[in-house]
Amino acid sequence: MSTAEKIADPEAAPPSKGEALPPPTAPPDAANLFTADVALRGLLFASTLTALLIMVTSKQTKLVSDPRLPFPMEVEAKFNNSPAFTYFVVALSVTCLYSIVTALASISVILKPVFSASFLLFFVLWDVVMLGLVASATGAAGGVGYIGLKGNSHVDWTKVCDVYDKFCQHLGASLAISLLAAFVLILLISLSIFSLHKKIPK
Repeated sequence: MSTAEKIADPEAAPPSKGEALPPPTAPPDAANLFTADVALRGLLFASTLTALLIMVTSKQTKLVSDPRLPFPMEVEAKFNNSPAFTYFVVALSVTCLYSIVTALASISVILKPVFSASFLLFFVLWDVVMLGLVASATGAAGGVGYIGLKGNSHVDWTKVCDVYDKFCQHLGASLAISLLAAFVLILLISLSIFSLHKKIPK
């Protein structure tokens, strides 16, 4: 066998193109991180849905005396009486829907981890947006709720929670659960950043 033939031999037997490559599987660490991500998004869904239902069902009607009228009149307290409470309900609704979509996306990454880095970047960006949305809505609703609880003597705003006690209790519970949702979003952002950091070659 000549030297030229010996050199050509390795090229004469190329690897078979008909062989199917095995589907990519996620490393155990990556699979565990995405499993934790799904669990946290389930907790985010549960917390936002609970806060939303409590807020939407927080209706209370009371007989209120008006000095301009000779008789008391019925006044109903509900979330859409205040733009801040309406914003709070909308923010919780958007975040609740977002948690469902991203939980399904995270499950798809566990099954097919090819685009895991792209999904992680998507999660970080939109989780930050949702955190800002939930935090701002909670702050706005909490500010109005505090005025309802304590009033403001400087501008002669009287407190109303001594009259609408049930409504204010619902509001307080909804605000507390929305703070939990904000904390869960912080954990999700930290988890996604840690996952991206693990993907950086060393």
